[in-house]
Amino acid sequence: MTDDARKLIAYSFLVMFANDNTIDGQELAMLKKLAMEDGVIDADEKEVFSNLFDRISKEDIADAVWNEIEEFRDEHGID
Repeated sequence: MTDDARKLIAYSFLVMFANDNTIDGQELAMLKKLAMEDGVIDADEKEVFSNLFDRISKEDIADAVWNEIEEFRDEHGID
């Protein structure tokens, strides 16, 4: 996955969760890491991302972002 794709996913999550209180500090830290670092996701981070993915649906976001999310999940083995 390209850096741009990771940034797109992280930014999309930040936008989606910006106007409510459903995102916590740990999730926010994971999103920042996803956007800014090398994209290596450990087991704890996988759990956080899995929880985030469970709270969105394809109807909530653009198709291009959904496709990137699906690719990210496959690439990192996130359910």
